Amino acid sequence: MHFASDNTGPVHPTIMQALSEANAGYAPSYGADPLMSEVETRIREIFEAPEAAVYLVATGTAANCLGLACLAPPTHTVFCTPNAHIHEDECNAPEFYTGGAKLTLVGKTDKMTAHTLRAAIDAEEIRGVHGPQRGPVSLTQATEKGQIYSLAELCALTEVARDYALPVHMDGARFANALVTLNCSAADMTWRAGVDVLSFGGTKNGCMGVEAVVLFDPARAWEFELRRKRGAHLFSKHRYLSAQMASYLRDDLWLQTARRANDNMARLTEGLLTLEGVALRYPVEANLSFIEMPRAALQRLQAAGAAFSVYEGVLDGPDPDERLLIRLVADWAAQSEDIARFVEIAGG
Repeated sequence: MHFASDNTGPVHPTIMQALSEANAGYAPSYGADPLMSEVETRIREIFEAPEAAVYLVATGTAANCLGLACLAPPTHTVFCTPNAHIHEDECNAPEFYTGGAKLTLVGKTDKMTAHTLRAAIDAEEIRGVHGPQRGPVSLTQATEKGQIYSLAELCALTEVARDYALPVHMDGARFANALVTLNCSAADMTWRAGVDVLSFGGTKNGCMGVEAVVLFDPARAWEFELRRKRGAHLFSKHRYLSAQMASYLRDDLWLQTARRANDNMARLTEGLLTLEGVALRYPVEANLSFIEMPRAALQRLQAAGAAFSVYEGVLDGPDPDERLLIRLVADWAAQSEDIARFVEIAGG
């Protein structure tokens, strides 16, 4: 009953097999391996972007921050939500990799709106040389609360960015989970909507550790290559990154694993909502769920070995009926029997 994070799950067997196969013999280093050529071709096909520059790194933080560094000079600010991974979970890495660009928080929730974005942009670059200059907008799809921007919402936000000639970055750590929910094309959710640079996630969706950075403007490619090397994220034995991403993309495995993760979370949430005292905090649109549950139910689950994250309240409190906010995350490998058992134990 492991529902604390999609980082804790196993590597998909198909991807593990691809790693084993890539381990045979010798291959050119630093991204010159044949598998990387396959990755570039496949991503360009998926995104209908034949000129896109495609690079691989091992972590989402590296993907986000190296991508943003190509968009944000050190004198500028990046516009993001208060819940954005680049703000809450990357230990000031965006500021480090950009050489000092700051973050400006937009709105008060995990989703910004065109109105809150315009207000935040208008509030910056008003002090001339004394203040930060307006920089890129960073959107997270799906958000850290499991919500998804519709295509209309994305286009409204990028239109605001374009009004100020600002580039747009998308943190797509759970890009596939959002895509299968919207049931649209990868192009529609990125460059056609106005996204310039995408962090395309693999690690949370069945890979061992690989993320792609997709730059839809190839003019930014050389700068990214230099920053990746300078930032110590250019793998010498690159074929092991390439093998993961190539296998992930073959036969649409990335969509299959995302669809299964979303379905697992939908079943878990539906089961829990049949219980007394359980309520949703946010709509469940991907593979995350934020749920309020009585302390007694959570204590039973903890005693049974279930893994989940408590976001508000403490498990050891005195009132068994007090509702705590927890985060549940399902991955592709979650089993139906574990979902059923979690619901059963929660119900007492």
